[in-house]
Amino acid sequence: MTDTPAKPVPPLRAAVVPVTAFQQNCTLLWCTKTMRGAFVDPGGDLDRLEAAAARHGVTVEKLLLTHGHVDHCGQAGVLAAKLGVPIEGPHEADRFWIARLDDDGRQWQIPSRSFEPDRWLVDGDTVTVGELTLHVRHTPGHTPGHVVFLHPESRFALVGDVLFRGSIGRTDFPMGDHATLIDSITTRLWPMGDDVAFVPGHGPTSTFGVERRTNPFVADSQFG
Repeated sequence: MTDTPAKPVPPLRAAVVPVTAFQQNCTLLWCTKTMRGAFVDPGGDLDRLEAAAARHGVTVEKLLLTHGHVDHCGQAGVLAAKLGVPIEGPHEADRFWIARLDDDGRQWQIPSRSFEPDRWLVDGDTVTVGELTLHVRHTPGHTPGHVVFLHPESRFALVGDVLFRGSIGRTDFPMGDHATLIDSITTRLWPMGDDVAFVPGHGPTSTFGVERRTNPFVADSQFG
């Protein structure tokens, strides 16, 4: 009897923790070699997030933000201060949203506090998590400063509220623009590859290929 070869450990792992009354998908992602990780869009429920990091044995070294809406980053400043870690993202065009977090928190009844990111991101930047390198694309439309994160080797992306399974982000908030959002999806996301799996800001995961075939807003058939 021969031993079965052990399956190789993937370089990146991720766990989705829905937070706030809006069930926003906060993602804990980590480098399996170093067990150092990041929270992407820690909008609230910090006790649940810290418990998830402890459960997976991850040392959180930074926070990454896709955009400035309250359910995605209302508690980012609080968590960063508590853990002593930096905040990277979103693009500075979302400064307007982050500046109004205190007011938006009261409006939506989500505990929130305004903050200043340690690093604003621009299209073409990279961010590191442990020994992982994520590529940054600026994807305006839902908000003007929205960004997405891609780990090319894992064929994995975090797209915030740009794209969902079967839908796309809202554009009726201040500074949203529908045509810009469609352009971001078709010119910034699709070239990443149909095989890329993504975690959206809300709801279930999907792949770019599935959305190109079936999404009623951005399927290839819509642009004949």
